Amino acid sequence: MRLVFVVGQLVGSVVLLLAFTTVIVVGRDRIVETRREYRQRFAAAAPYVGLLGVVLVANKIARDIGPDLSWLVGIRITGWLERIDGLLLWPFFPDDTPQAVVWLQSMATPELTAYFSFVYVYGYVYLLVFPLVAYFALSRPEPLRRTIVAYGTNYLVGVLCYVVFVAYGPRNLLAEQAEGLLFSQYTQYQFVTDAVNHETNVFPSLHTSMAVTAALLAWTTREEYPLWVPVAVALAVSVVVSTMYLGIHWATDAIFGALLAWFSVRVGTRFEETPPTLDGARRRFSTLLSVISGRTR
Repeated sequence: MRLVFVVGQLVGSVVLLLAFTTVIVVGRDRIVETRREYRQRFAAAAPYVGLLGVVLVANKIARDIGPDLSWLVGIRITGWLERIDGLLLWPFFPDDTPQAVVWLQSMATPELTAYFSFVYVYGYVYLLVFPLVAYFALSRPEPLRRTIVAYGTNYLVGVLCYVVFVAYGPRNLLAEQAEGLLFSQYTQYQFVTDAVNHETNVFPSLHTSMAVTAALLAWTTREEYPLWVPVAVALAVSVVVSTMYLGIHWATDAIFGALLAWFSVRVGTRFEETPPTLDGARRRFSTLLSVISGRTR
């Protein structure tokens, strides 16, 4: 029951933010045009939406069985992440280098904790959903297709990493130095995070990769939506900082998450430039079968 209340609160807040931003950023003319052409636009994006749906279903299944599989085949890297994080601030503090997360939390205030908790939960969902709405309102389908492919790539690579690597976040390993501020100050959010994630799924930070992806995509549509660029960048930076400030991710998780974002946008751009076709897929499949049959002779 508590989960339903929190999810309802989340959905309601994000819908209000989306409605306000759509009016301001997208504009009345594009909204009216979208109402007239929504069937054609959905048809142009439908194969990509279907692909994302398959990825999300696979992601859900992988998250359910992933932790158990990861304990069997995964590489334990928590110690490596802790050591790397302990070196990142060395140029600034050469004599007594603190852990990046511990250093961030040393500046904690109730106001900062409230802000980063809100951003981590509400701001993150809003940052990911608004581009889908805004790019659907564009007459050309490429930005929406690019976004869907980039999101799907993030999830595919992220889930694979969660199986390959077993890692606990700083709130688990450095309990005496780094506090899980999100859960200790706002316990209701734990119902949501526990439903969609596992405590060993920290490398890389998907919150970081998805947020940075949204910011990079915002830059690619800066001519159509100039107002969205500063909003997306500010939110993305806040989300990245929140993952560390709240003690959920190491700085190393965030760094690799940003690299994953860059890679995902590159994949999305490649698909936009050379979109996949059914005939192309058939040719590649036939070529693969020919290679396999040739090797087995």
